[in-house]
Amino acid sequence: MASPGEGLRPQLRRTRQLIEEGAIGKLSWAICGVAFGRYHESEEPERLEPHAGGPIDPSWYFRKPGGGPLYDMAAYALHGLTSVLGPARRVTAMSGKVLPLREFMGTAVHAEVDDNTVLLLDMADNALAVVNGTAAGTILDDFGAACYFGTEGEIRGLLLNGEPFDFPGRELTLDAPTWDWEAQMRVLPHVVGPHRHIPESHVFEDIMQLVDAIRDGTPPPVTAQQARHVVDIIESAYRAAETGVRQDIRTVFQLPAVDP
Repeated sequence: MASPGEGLRPQLRRTRQLIEEGAIGKLSWAICGVAFGRYHESEEPERLEPHAGGPIDPSWYFRKPGGGPLYDMAAYALHGLTSVLGPARRVTAMSGKVLPLREFMGTAVHAEVDDNTVLLLDMADNALAVVNGTAAGTILDDFGAACYFGTEGEIRGLLLNGEPFDFPGRELTLDAPTWDWEAQMRVLPHVVGPHRHIPESHVFEDIMQLVDAIRDGTPPPVTAQQARHVVDIIESAYRAAETGVRQDIRTVFQLPAVDP
């Protein structure tokens, strides 16, 4: 799985612009990621109370290939990170299983895939990034956001040195906390009017970007190459954890120009 639509968020474009303008000095390192927790087992309402039929078995989230918190959730954080900093060059990682046995509505779920992985990425200009896809623990409530630390300051999610920074559409989000995923997506260009009240409105935005590309020939600002790069990071991280050898990331992509 990849989630290139993260790069459509003006919050991330503004974060990239602030870093490139030197708002926090020279970038040193960043950290982002997300944890599995018990979300799919006991906290996901669409799974426990679906609109039709019975409960939806989450077992595949814990199986190979494609399961685990890196693919399921940290993909969002990796898209956010690479939308701000561009492609990664190398990765090393450590990985394992904290909860090999899980449970869904009284039924045992045997985990095949690792649920506790931490990546160290080599980014451009000698900056480093730590990414977690773990069994527990979060850095920020918004799992598509990150903390960026520079020689003259820091950006933590939507705060620059402890103060909120502005971005297009920010006024649409002031009545909600940063972890309110639905409210933060109100800033997307096609999420207007009644679409601001639909679940998973970011998926609607992804669809409309495709519609624009087909109907008007408008190229999306995010690319399949970036999605492939994120998948490459995840696969290379698992390979690094298994072999103990740092892995070069062979795929690249080009970030779009930031509006002045």
